[in-house]
Amino acid sequence: MTNFLRRSLLACALTAALPAALSVNAHAADWPARPIRLVVSYPAGGVSDVVARALGEKLTAALGQSVVVDNKAGAGGAIGLDLVAKSNPDGYTLGFSSISPLTLSPHLGKPLFDAHKDIVPVVSVMYSPVLLLGTTRSTAANFPELITQAKAHPGDVRWATAGLASLGHIMLEQIADQSKTQITHVPYKGGGQQLNDGLSAQFEVLSTNAGPAVMQHIKAGKFKALAVGAPSRLDSLPNVPTLAELGYKNANMTSVFGIFAPAGVPAPILARLNAEVNKALALSDVRQRLEATDNVPTGGKAADFAKQIEAESKANAQIIKAAKIQLN
Repeated sequence: MTNFLRRSLLACALTAALPAALSVNAHAADWPARPIRLVVSYPAGGVSDVVARALGEKLTAALGQSVVVDNKAGAGGAIGLDLVAKSNPDGYTLGFSSISPLTLSPHLGKPLFDAHKDIVPVVSVMYSPVLLLGTTRSTAANFPELITQAKAHPGDVRWATAGLASLGHIMLEQIADQSKTQITHVPYKGGGQQLNDGLSAQFEVLSTNAGPAVMQHIKAGKFKALAVGAPSRLDSLPNVPTLAELGYKNANMTSVFGIFAPAGVPAPILARLNAEVNKALALSDVRQRLEATDNVPTGGKAADFAKQIEAESKANAQIIKAAKIQLN
């Protein structure tokens, strides 16, 4: 092929691609021109829903278009992110979820979507401690006593989580494997109904993220805090040990939440979203709402969030393999 022919073919290819590039840039420049759908991967009433709605209010003011929250719970958050992954990549459908559907679900069976190809992280929002709570049905005074009861009566201790392949499920399996106990898993589709059933003592134990309602129930004596998954003890619960302190280092996990978009959303839109969420997280009223319930605002670059997800996915793959965790 002659140099002239190569240059001609390259010029034709660039000419053909130019209208598409101009169209994408024009779309990004006009965005947002209509309301934005924010799919929350958990039911209404939980901490993720509360935080998503607070961010939605700030983004509505910043972007000049309504950000409408749409709760789509199920499969530990995977149902909501699957909807996002399969949406039109135009910046009008976003997701708010923990990173578990990206770091856990792919290692526990056939995932609903490709975590590497179908969805992109936009920005990290917060990390949330995971509380292990005893209901009024449980007679355990502390975590070691709970494990003693589980050993003495295999299967009698029922542990409710936000769902199959959720972080709470992995923590349960880690603890059961390390302590050589049989604990019955009770999966829900999110935190709202799980808390309601816990208040009516339909099981002995539940794991849930820290939040206003949860803390109120603990203070009222409706739940007993047995342990917490967190880097250190919580200021609001100084007498409650972390799972690491109790000897369960691998189970000492926190939930990381963020905003996601379907792959293919124009880079300028993703950059604008990242910048606006970071601005919102820097506002004193938003930080106070999160920190008052022991949730820690994060923010940062999308690339750093993606690296964090990839690192946790690799770590979880090793944990799941070592503990021989499977979804039945």
